[in-house]
Amino acid sequence: MTFGIIKERKSPPDRRVVFSPQALAMAKKQFPNARFKVESSDIRVFSDQEYRDAGFEVTQDISDCDVLLGVKEVPKDALLANKKYFFFSHTIKKQPYNRELLLTILEKNIELFDHEVITDQQGMRLIGFGRYAGIVGAYNAMRTWGLKFGDFTLPKANELEDQSALINTLSQITLPAIKIVLTGKGKVGNGAKEMLDAMQLCEVSVHEFLNESFDEPVYVQLDVEDYVKTNDDQPIADKSHFYKNPEEYKNDFLRFTEVSDLFIAGHFYGEGAPVFYSKEDIASNSFKIKVVADISCDIDGPIATTIRSSTIADPVFGFDPQSGKEIDFKDPNAIAVMAVDNLPCELPKDASEGFGQMFLDHVLPAFFEADADGILERARMTQQGKLTKRYSYLKEYVDEAKAS
Repeated sequence: MTFGIIKERKSPPDRRVVFSPQALAMAKKQFPNARFKVESSDIRVFSDQEYRDAGFEVTQDISDCDVLLGVKEVPKDALLANKKYFFFSHTIKKQPYNRELLLTILEKNIELFDHEVITDQQGMRLIGFGRYAGIVGAYNAMRTWGLKFGDFTLPKANELEDQSALINTLSQITLPAIKIVLTGKGKVGNGAKEMLDAMQLCEVSVHEFLNESFDEPVYVQLDVEDYVKTNDDQPIADKSHFYKNPEEYKNDFLRFTEVSDLFIAGHFYGEGAPVFYSKEDIASNSFKIKVVADISCDIDGPIATTIRSSTIADPVFGFDPQSGKEIDFKDPNAIAVMAVDNLPCELPKDASEGFGQMFLDHVLPAFFEADADGILERARMTQQGKLTKRYSYLKEYVDEAKAS
């Protein structure tokens, strides 16, 4: 079986890759019967020569490869028919902008395996860039604070080499005695926590955060039971019940908005769950948050200040609490919002190395073990020109592309 590392062609350019040269060498050692080729790329964080030095063929033509490995969506005209592809298709939630992409995949008889749905038997994701989104998101939160209030100036994350460089840069700033609320205890939330801990910020309990004052910057990390409660005002007793029945619960986050200065959103938000705060909540005099770093970046969703996504080039915008409209983030009345939706792109080297290790540990073995754990089968969205049973719910979504 021949695996091809494809060139990323989506605009704006993404410098990440599934396998670094070192990880690809490990894959070759672990699976000596596999063949690996690398499509030449002038944007990848690792150069063509680094792959050559690791012993791999770098070529313009990967049409002889059986399995093609990428990160972001492949443009329709670059898709090779009758191949197996791995990439983030951004179609599983019926995203309208990729409807025609999925139709083209079916028309070209491509087997699509989406990184986002590579899971274990319990449905837990096995690979992803979440940790790196959290790492960069926390760094950008601090950078946004500095931009908003002029306390310090930080370079953009993508101007620094790796996480260590981000940490070294943050170690040179002094934060005022602010309160930081961080949501989420998954890969994203814990990635952000890595950075707060590296800054040697003091972590406090929920009770301390809500009720005490501090003469130094502090943070609290919240899980779902801290910001959601039952409709009859009782604490969550069973998180699995909440995930299955979110309509039976309501928001309990507003108590944190009354005492927080900076909000880092690293949670996962499921459809039907309570919102964190509304535009009406923000307009209240009790709402104290001044900077929001929304790593989750659900537009017009649970965090009402996220009225749009922002970009690596222009990462911060302002939200007017009274009008609910966008304004200059340096306006004294504005809440500064960082809502970049592709944060791991700012740390391409670290993100690629981490992703490759996960792919090597969890996915590649499935090709040589007859997919004993069903990893490939669960992630296979299309086969023989049709949607697989697990993803048949996308049929109407695809049909709409045919009709347009």
